[in-house]
Amino acid sequence: MVTRHSFDQELESLREDLLRMGTLVSNAIQDAVQSLAKQDLALAKKVIGSDDVIDKLEEDIEDRCMVLIARQQPLARDLRIIGTGLKITTDLERMGDHAYDIASVTLKLANQPLIKPLVDIPRMASKVENMLKDSLTAYFELDIARAEKVCQADDDVDSLYQQVFRELLTFMMEDPRTITQATQLLFVARYLERIGDHCTNIAEWTIYMVTGQRRRKR
Repeated sequence: MVTRHSFDQELESLREDLLRMGTLVSNAIQDAVQSLAKQDLALAKKVIGSDDVIDKLEEDIEDRCMVLIARQQPLARDLRIIGTGLKITTDLERMGDHAYDIASVTLKLANQPLIKPLVDIPRMASKVENMLKDSLTAYFELDIARAEKVCQADDDVDSLYQQVFRELLTFMMEDPRTITQATQLLFVARYLERIGDHCTNIAEWTIYMVTGQRRRKR
């Protein structure tokens, strides 16, 4: 059994790796949406290539969490810290998958003129990027008020998704030639909406870690 000081150091190292993973995911989301808006195939391929790094980091964090549980047999708040780390890394990995999916749409739409300038999709991306930043800050600073703010911000993302859905559906109804591209853009909006949900999950798990009480908005 290692000392309490050594255990605290391992917990801090775990938190630092989660921050590194969160930064990689945030960059991937930003690059993926930018690749779509600018039809930048090289940037899209960069995002796709980064997914393996994110996946490997998830595996490493999960393994370390399991070792800490087995070695330390933590109780109460210590156990919640490690358990929350496991949950957060899963949400981050899935966000990385969605960034990969968005970049894949960029490749599918390569050399096709966009049916309209992208406005609301980048707005959605900006909001979920802020949600991700705030959710991780709440986790590291044990800031319940900031975590609650993230949960509330998800409503704005959902509203934007519905707006994009209605607009693209109108395009498809008015001109069947837009159906293929509009469908792909709907997928992108849905991926961003799901990223917002994962940010909310991180905020909710942070509240649980600090208070021991579960908060479920949905």
